[in-house]
Amino acid sequence: MNEIFGIDLGTTYSCISYVDEYGRPVVVPNAENERITPSVVFFDGDNVIVGDVAKENSKMYPEDVVSFVKRSMGDENFYFEHGGKSYHAEEISSFILRKLISDAENNLGQKISDVVITCPAYFGINEREATKLAGEIAGLNVKAIINEPTAAAVAYGVDYDKDKVVLVYDLGGGTFDITMIDVKKDSIKVICTGGDHNLGGKDWDDALIAYMAEKYKEITGNDKDILEDPETCQELQLLAERVKKTLSQREKAPISINYEGERAKIEITREKFNELTYDLLQRTISLTDDMLKEAAKKNYTAFDEILLVGGSSRMPQVEEIIKSKYSIEPKIFDPDEAVSKGAALYGWKLSVNDELVRRISEDTGKDIEDIKKSIDEKSIDEKIIETAAKKVADDTGYTLSAVKASNVKVVNVVSKSFGVVTYNNEEKEVIYNLIVKNSEVPYEFTERFGTREENQENVMIKIVEDELTDKIVDITYGNEIGEAELTLPENLPKNSPVDITFKLNEEGRLQIKAVEAVEKREISTSIETSSVIKGKDLEEAKERNKNIEVS
Repeated sequence: MNEIFGIDLGTTYSCISYVDEYGRPVVVPNAENERITPSVVFFDGDNVIVGDVAKENSKMYPEDVVSFVKRSMGDENFYFEHGGKSYHAEEISSFILRKLISDAENNLGQKISDVVITCPAYFGINEREATKLAGEIAGLNVKAIINEPTAAAVAYGVDYDKDKVVLVYDLGGGTFDITMIDVKKDSIKVICTGGDHNLGGKDWDDALIAYMAEKYKEITGNDKDILEDPETCQELQLLAERVKKTLSQREKAPISINYEGERAKIEITREKFNELTYDLLQRTISLTDDMLKEAAKKNYTAFDEILLVGGSSRMPQVEEIIKSKYSIEPKIFDPDEAVSKGAALYGWKLSVNDELVRRISEDTGKDIEDIKKSIDEKSIDEKIIETAAKKVADDTGYTLSAVKASNVKVVNVVSKSFGVVTYNNEEKEVIYNLIVKNSEVPYEFTERFGTREENQENVMIKIVEDELTDKIVDITYGNEIGEAELTLPENLPKNSPVDITFKLNEEGRLQIKAVEAVEKREISTSIETSSVIKGKDLEEAKERNKNIEVS
């Protein structure tokens, strides 16, 4: 049975974990003996350095360092130029993955190939595909891409056997997710999710940086914009992170800024910090309220706990506003490691459960898919599961209780709506959503449309994603993610039927099928987003990656 590792590929920090023989998640320290690794990449000549050393070098060589690349995943316009070469976001992220994997292999003395990588719940198809490609470029077999709040809930569910509805408030370095999850002993069911993948601790840092630059001007009388100097800007970036951490423990943080021989001493209070970032914090609450309204439509009108995950959730202002707004004491739940541990548990459950199903199939002679269905429906004899579980435990070295605990069903929802561009009665382009945000996945839906013209030769199907829950949406709210063309038979009358099917799997990957009703011509394709590296560029990136040493 292949061991699957869990990776939290974070905006500011990343982490890797595995599951031990007792079914418990374990974080693997890096070469520096740290449990989390800064997601910072430093190009040192022809080689790459990732982590703390890269972060420190950002002060001296800002033009050679890439930070916060996660925010550019799926952005076709992002390139990092270095040494006459252009690197996509997926390539930069692959270096972070290689650092995690290499250090873990050296630490454990084993080869690692199979991984589960997490991403924000609010990532769309472009970003998810980019995350998967980062793993492939790094030479990994990506078994699944799962949502960070879901991973955190999986980790949380290991230690609790009571049924609870929890909110996972995940404020990371660059992204924010808010997710309602129904946690039971044998299942973890996502109800609704919301968030903003451009809202995170970096924005709190940026508010501090702007304030420090303004105070420097005020104190020194120097009217130059110190943020235009790359080295000073990078130094303030590191300083802002330290100030933020200090203010999470103390009421004041004294700092000193040097620029062109002039020094300014500044004292930043927690009160001032809260004032500077009030709008950012309120944005998380607004997004939480929006998500709760959607949950209410599914008859989930209350929750038992709020879990705080993501490093930025440590800021006292987060706990304070949640207590004030929702009259509940939030729990800080392993903010740096919960997501990685949950990803490892998810991968482990996939692996062990597959082995368990295979064993049951051997023992009973039944088809694997039928067995999976019987397990889901709880119609299989417990004695059969017990016998197979003992065999799996004997074969793998895991304890029997750990093997039996692997059979926890995880049900996720889609964080975006997916539709096609069509025309309304006024001949105006609109989006018709076939899959609506917060629907459970996997999900499949078919809708019949009609051709616009007599003797129409083809249908160009434009596929879009949006963030609204209505069936029909104004075209301006959509983001085109792909297209497909269906050739039609000759001499079709106007309004001839064309059936379009959208099928979304557990990982958020979308398949399209279109069938015309006369000759039953059809097209079937998976969405290949134009916003990620592919084809010749992808092969070149993989080859180039092999020749770059990462440490």
